[in-house]
Amino acid sequence: MDYNTYLQVKDILFLDIETVTNVPNFETLETRGKKLWERKSKYFQQKYELSLEESFQQKAGLFAEFSKIITISIGYFVITEQEEFQLRIKTFAGENEKEILSEFKTIIEEKFNQKILRLCSHNGKEFDFPFLCRRLLINKISLPQTLKIQGKKPWDIPHLDTLEMWKFGDRSMTSLETLSYIFGIPSSKQEMDGSMVSKVYYEEADPIPKIARYCESDVIVTAQVYLAMQCLPLVDKEQIIRTPLDIKN
Repeated sequence: MDYNTYLQVKDILFLDIETVTNVPNFETLETRGKKLWERKSKYFQQKYELSLEESFQQKAGLFAEFSKIITISIGYFVITEQEEFQLRIKTFAGENEKEILSEFKTIIEEKFNQKILRLCSHNGKEFDFPFLCRRLLINKISLPQTLKIQGKKPWDIPHLDTLEMWKFGDRSMTSLETLSYIFGIPSSKQEMDGSMVSKVYYEEADPIPKIARYCESDVIVTAQVYLAMQCLPLVDKEQIIRTPLDIKN
């Protein structure tokens, strides 16, 4: 990939988050939380014929009010002194959500130019970006510039979404796995998928490294899908560099 092509992607930060419920199951919610989830989950219970416990296990991790972030992975493109085009991956993961979020905010504010930085995720506009905003505020952390979107016109919001890009104006929902398949990109779902994150977290020993690897794989696939959508060459596997994991407990 030449330098002019690199200029098209150098100010994009690809990201993915993994979330789990704040507590292992519905029964361990405090009384007030139980009442609020019962109210929140009526639609899911009726539509999918779920019990309160089942609705909590299957759906609560999607709502920032009832869950937490345990992993944030980011990816960005660089050109090395040897003129190699690389995708570099860094992950913030562990039990300490506030520290994870604080480090994420620090790196995007200090490493990247906030005036031109764009964030990219698959279904990010519906999930990752608003979830991050809510959990940052819940942890009493001010939003970084790239997540301050209140009052902005749609074309001024520095967010890219590969799901939205693939819709071309229709209402179809296409998974990242499907996009990786059609573009000939290796799957990120080889070890686990998103539906398994909470189960792995609460039931397996030392779950964070496994979840972090999965989160990183989703970021890699998202970045490769974005390149494919721009008709740009994909990054060679040898040029995908993962920073060693530093777990925050």
